[in-house]
Amino acid sequence: MSGLASLLDSSIGRQIIGGISNETGTSEGKTSDLLSMALPLLTGAMKKNASTPEGAQGLMGAINSKHDGSILDNLGGFFGGGVDQSALNDGAGILGHVLGGKQSSVENALSSKTGIDAGTVGNILKMAAPLILGYLGRQTKQNNISGSNDMSSLLGSMLGGQSQENQSLITSLIDTDGDGSVLDDVADMVIGSNKKKGGLGGLLGNFLNS
Repeated sequence: MSGLASLLDSSIGRQIIGGISNETGTSEGKTSDLLSMALPLLTGAMKKNASTPEGAQGLMGAINSKHDGSILDNLGGFFGGGVDQSALNDGAGILGHVLGGKQSSVENALSSKTGIDAGTVGNILKMAAPLILGYLGRQTKQNNISGSNDMSSLLGSMLGGQSQENQSLITSLIDTDGDGSVLDDVADMVIGSNKKKGGLGGLLGNFLNS
């Protein structure tokens, strides 16, 4: 199972970094720094939801129907000629569900840490969101993931290997109740922004298929 740190160092990761850098006019170094902070946040939200059978089922359904990893097979097409509006809308929907009312403050904080303006941070996150789900979809197929325990283990593996600096930054951005746990606060934001959509399984399906 490959972690997010390995992803960013891989040939696919370099394509993602280069594509987003070209799309936004941001240096590859700053783009890489931003993604190293943002991708674990999104993955942590999914891990918390996948800790229940209903959440894992919703995540598996989303992967099988839309986020199966095929997006990573044609990154040239994804970035070539500019990222199309449907992809940005997909990313915006994912971010809205994951971050809820915290999205603006997270973007501003990441802007402060990286020196990238907040508007560009938002655009980078919109491009990154469907790509990280595609990566999860690919890992799910490669590792024959089918149940909630396996999915939780896969997501935990993806979160492994983060630097202490990144872990501290993510905690400072998301740990709103001060208990040191990023995952519960991300999940609370997801639940809060989707409480009218009914049930954790339905919530996760809505979030990942938006």
